[in-house]
Amino acid sequence: MAQTGTVAPPHVAPEVALDVVARKRTGQLPRVCIIGAGCSGFTTAKRLQDNGIPFVVYEASDDIGGNWYFNNPNGMSACYQSLHIDTSKWRLAFEDYPVPAEWPDYPHHAQLLQYFHDYVGHFGLRPHIRFKTRVEKATRRSGGGWEIRLSTGETERFDALVVANGHHWAARIPDYPGQFSGPQIHSHGYRSPFDPVDCVGKRVLVVGMGNSAMDIASELSQRPIASRLFVSTRRGVWVLPKYYRGQPLDKNPAPSWMPKRLRNWLATRMIKKLVGRMSQYGLPEPEIGPFESHGTVSGEFLLRAGSGDLTMKPGIERLDGDSVIFTDGTREQVDVIVWATGYDIRFPFFDDPALTADAENRPPPLFKRIMKPEVPDLFYVGLAQPLPTLVNFAEQQSKLVAAYLAGDYAPPTPAEMHRVIASDEAYHTGQYYASRRHTIQLDFDHYVRNLKKELEAGAKRANALGNTLPVPPRQAEPD
Repeated sequence: MAQTGTVAPPHVAPEVALDVVARKRTGQLPRVCIIGAGCSGFTTAKRLQDNGIPFVVYEASDDIGGNWYFNNPNGMSACYQSLHIDTSKWRLAFEDYPVPAEWPDYPHHAQLLQYFHDYVGHFGLRPHIRFKTRVEKATRRSGGGWEIRLSTGETERFDALVVANGHHWAARIPDYPGQFSGPQIHSHGYRSPFDPVDCVGKRVLVVGMGNSAMDIASELSQRPIASRLFVSTRRGVWVLPKYYRGQPLDKNPAPSWMPKRLRNWLATRMIKKLVGRMSQYGLPEPEIGPFESHGTVSGEFLLRAGSGDLTMKPGIERLDGDSVIFTDGTREQVDVIVWATGYDIRFPFFDDPALTADAENRPPPLFKRIMKPEVPDLFYVGLAQPLPTLVNFAEQQSKLVAAYLAGDYAPPTPAEMHRVIASDEAYHTGQYYASRRHTIQLDFDHYVRNLKKELEAGAKRANALGNTLPVPPRQAEPD
């Protein structure tokens, strides 16, 4: 009988009560399918390997890297040629594989991809990855476990499923009245000022004020490139610098134990003192504080704005042939539009709407952003917009996934999991204005501190249950 505060592992066959250590020794642990070989997928694979859990990673592309694989042939990379990550090297490194000491503070995407290749090679993960193999459909079996239909025509069965397909690939372009006669691309497809659209000498409109919009607008607004550069935004945002007193802004964060309200108050004072008012640069004045929307970080945009290299415009009213009409009634002739307007969260391999994001871009309610309480053999990793970094976020989540599958962690009751989900969402997203871009916000440092406590509590619950396996190993690894 399950003790108070724990949930008895579902679908536990009699043989599952064998000692978990013996199971690790004999390889009798659940077989896992991982969808995606980006940083979330391969760091989860590494953790499963450490725990003796068999797995296969399916990757639609011909190599690892996901979003950080420039010109990824699977079409899911948003890398542009000049891209440098906005997280400093001090915050993005995996715990057990340091970044090269000679790296600059903010590495180029090619350096980050090489780091990923080195990580995968160092830990011997490549033989477990099936490249050029897309998961077409993932269907949960009635008794537990998953049936995975692949682009090769094969169908495989697994005991558990890890979803690591990323959330920066399904580009979203808002629908405005009218038609635009010139070329238009989403920032996801932007590669350089010349590819896929030659912007030299053109009148270019960038729509949006997120990180990609900042980078692309800063690049195109240089005088030898676009003849005019406009940036359209519906609301003002705070543009945060990359450096503070000669150090990366994210290098020395406030301690995670500090109350959130105090932390944000101190950080807001620092930012306002550091950058002043946005209107001083010719930008619209934000109606919210610096930490009431997802952080926009740029070391160049404010300089370009203050130098007159770009022109700010309000939101779009309608499109009209070779022109765009804005909400203040002004009209601008435009040759090219770059939509830096975000992404939809999609899981194209699921038919069950309970496992996908809703119309407002909200993913299913997940315990610790990982587990759906009603589906004990499904895990989402990397499904967050954490500040400051996404690169090693799934590394933290993989600790819970591996411990759970090995019988070393047991979650609370479903009712308690739902209570925690609501509490966590209020903490992580409550300060932001309602928007599709804020549905998966997360405070990385607080999350890691809280997850560590949960893993300790879950280890005690698992021990009280005899470390039985919550997901039984039904699907034997093929010969």
